[in-house]
Amino acid sequence: MSAKYVFVTGGVVSSLGKGLAAASIGCLLESRGLRVNMMKFDPYLNVDPGTMSPFQHGEVFVTDDGAETDLDLGHYERFTHAPLSRDNNLTTGRIYEQIILKERRGDYLGKTVQVIPHVTNEIKNAMRKVSANGADVTIVEIGGTVGDIESLPFLEAIRQMRQELGRENTVFVHLTLVPWIAAAQELKTKPTQHSVKELLSIGIQADVLLCRSDRNLGREMRQKIAAFCNVEEKAVIGATTVPSIYEVPLNFAAEGLDSLILKYLHKCAPEADLSRWKDLAHRVHHPKDDVNIAIVGKYVEYEDSYKSLKEALTHGAMSQNLKLNITWIEAEGLESKTPEDRSFEEQLAGYDGILVPGGFGKRGIEGMLNAIRYAREKQVPYFGICLGMQTACIEFARNVCGLKDANSSEFDPATQHRVIYKLRELLGVEEMGGTMRLGAWTCIMQEGSLASTAYGGATEISERHRHRYEFNREYEALLTGAGLRISGSTPDQTYVEIVEIPGHPYFLGCQFHPEFKSKPLEPHPLFREFIVASYKNRGARQEQGTLAIETIQ
Repeated sequence: MSAKYVFVTGGVVSSLGKGLAAASIGCLLESRGLRVNMMKFDPYLNVDPGTMSPFQHGEVFVTDDGAETDLDLGHYERFTHAPLSRDNNLTTGRIYEQIILKERRGDYLGKTVQVIPHVTNEIKNAMRKVSANGADVTIVEIGGTVGDIESLPFLEAIRQMRQELGRENTVFVHLTLVPWIAAAQELKTKPTQHSVKELLSIGIQADVLLCRSDRNLGREMRQKIAAFCNVEEKAVIGATTVPSIYEVPLNFAAEGLDSLILKYLHKCAPEADLSRWKDLAHRVHHPKDDVNIAIVGKYVEYEDSYKSLKEALTHGAMSQNLKLNITWIEAEGLESKTPEDRSFEEQLAGYDGILVPGGFGKRGIEGMLNAIRYAREKQVPYFGICLGMQTACIEFARNVCGLKDANSSEFDPATQHRVIYKLRELLGVEEMGGTMRLGAWTCIMQEGSLASTAYGGATEISERHRHRYEFNREYEALLTGAGLRISGSTPDQTYVEIVEIPGHPYFLGCQFHPEFKSKPLEPHPLFREFIVASYKNRGARQEQGTLAIETIQ
């Protein structure tokens, strides 16, 4: 049986939601019993996003095999069960790197190496490799916008794929914009028409149009788009802005998108079972209460820097039928001007839980330490991830163990007490990229610990990492003697994975990134339990407030 592909492209402007659209298509096809695989091509020349600024590119998503990938792969994993690896995200830089290596080896036998056929062949081979794992349908997203010079080789490659595989094995889905012009008080279809025309000029006729808009498209509007863009009227799908991204698959299903794609692919499948997604949407719109979480981070100006983190917190809140309210706090704003300055407490008061996420570099560290101290002393649930665990260890060493200059060698290479230090096997390696502990590592947890209890009593787990620095076990006896518990380590006991403070409502730091494995229908246990503890803290504070009012009266 021939491999079948759905190609997702975008037009007019970037950030319309191609990744979400591709993930939602995957979700719908999977809900109909099909096996799907997902793939993203990024047109930039970086070999991978690992060294790109979070402010420019958003978060770096990490797969089990240690690949640093585009954040859209996070959407793919949250919406589907596609087995993702480094093969599922390729950039122009990586494609050209492979081609140049082949050329240097003499693989092309002296031929002139050109975009067509050599670059396009490399792109097609990458798609075939991903589809060869037994998937019924492979969904391929082309990054960038139609008309960009960087995207042309990828668009040419998918045009050739249709020529080679035939119409019954390929579907082109084009995401475009239908803007509302306030002055004219109407939606405008011209940007969509131009985008489809641009796509057609390079030999691709869109089969399905996903029309992004902040309001519904009327019948007349759909007929106009269908007529001018040469598609069926039912292939003009409304992609309306929704309160929660987890409603997108339901909206596409209501528009018949999955049935249309299967019709074009000549593929039969059972009706979709979306009952769990409908239940999820119901909980989004009918929460029993709120929970307020403060995230103290370094890249809070651009929320996509913490995309998976925000979604994992949302999954935990939805599992408890709660509405999540996040306040992003810039860590530098919590730094004390003098040793006696405790003004940061005012900024942190009133939150049900405090979370410090991952990050790199010295900026904002003192503010993070203040937030952690507040959470520890005031019994506020605290969750530290990666850098958040490292700073929790530094704060404990300074303020509980009395090591006033305790630090990480990342922030102060000359510090006397290197509670956190660089990986032993990488000492002396200062190159950016490729110098980190990446991907899935096994963690052994202590029985009865907060972490083990959260995982349902499990004592062995596998989680994903992305960091350069580790807890220095030379300080283990001192910190554990003062009350810190090391509840998770690698099987060989070399690396510390989880620390916690017994007796605290919830104080846990993990060296790995649990947010990468959380799904809306399968919330990560550490996020779920953090939300549970935070909501209990909210209830306790409200009860204390009520008692205080009654006492005054």
